[in-house]
Amino acid sequence: MSGNLQNLQRKIAGAADLEGVVRSMKALAASSIGQYERALQSLDDYYRTVELGLAACIREATTAPPVPRMLPKPVLIGAIIFGSDQGLVGSFNEVLLEYARHTLDALPGEARKIWASGERMQALATHIAPTDVGLLSVPTSVREIARLVGQVLVDVEASIEKGEVEDIYLFYNHPHSDSTYECTSKRLLPIDRLWEMSLKTKPWPTKTHPQIVGELTATLEALIREYLFVLIFRTCAESLASENASRLAAMQRAEKNIEDILEDLNRKFHRLRQEAIDEELFDVISGYEALAKNAGKPRVE
Repeated sequence: MSGNLQNLQRKIAGAADLEGVVRSMKALAASSIGQYERALQSLDDYYRTVELGLAACIREATTAPPVPRMLPKPVLIGAIIFGSDQGLVGSFNEVLLEYARHTLDALPGEARKIWASGERMQALATHIAPTDVGLLSVPTSVREIARLVGQVLVDVEASIEKGEVEDIYLFYNHPHSDSTYECTSKRLLPIDRLWEMSLKTKPWPTKTHPQIVGELTATLEALIREYLFVLIFRTCAESLASENASRLAAMQRAEKNIEDILEDLNRKFHRLRQEAIDEELFDVISGYEALAKNAGKPRVE
């Protein structure tokens, strides 16, 4: 009986320690979601400024609009898939990879190069990639996102110059307000012509017409680089917010399971403890009755 009680006490202590770890991870995930959400909000004003600059440059451009394709033309496609390094995120990577695979299969082209953000995503992507999957590090804070964006832009530019890819797509998980997320994709390059035309017709916010300082082409190229930077930065921040939301949900489920296990262990412990107390009381009563019975007998000389 004592051995069972000691075993249950060890299990209860272990479950309690694990519950403390889960609560710490919950707090860390919740705080991480907050910093990435604030980073996304801070991008809004900057993105609006870049968008207005692009609108002004596009209005000043005199080049003729490109001829639209009448039929889909097969192109060489590159894909950047934002996953995770760490676990405890449920099916965060698996669902996104399956979504990326179906999306790439439906595009009029061939996926020639894939970059995966996170070792877990890279390991999964090797099963669908025609060549080796490039690895991108997962930022652990908002400050590290800019470094990742710079690496992505350098790799993408080098691949385009080598003729390895023509179109670049981003795949990531987009967060919702209720701690959930959904798989999303967007084309990074070439820039969407419909979006470009919408900028050209977008009304200017003031009565003063904008003027381009310096050479138009150089200014336009600089603004396009900033637009790509904001687009990738936003994508990475949304992916990180979704990852931590998935981890938070997983930790909430784990905490609930640990609470159920602790409740069951404590119930068993109290039951065994009560049985041990009852057994001790029965022994005391039996001993007392035996002594009382012997005390009533005459002594033999």
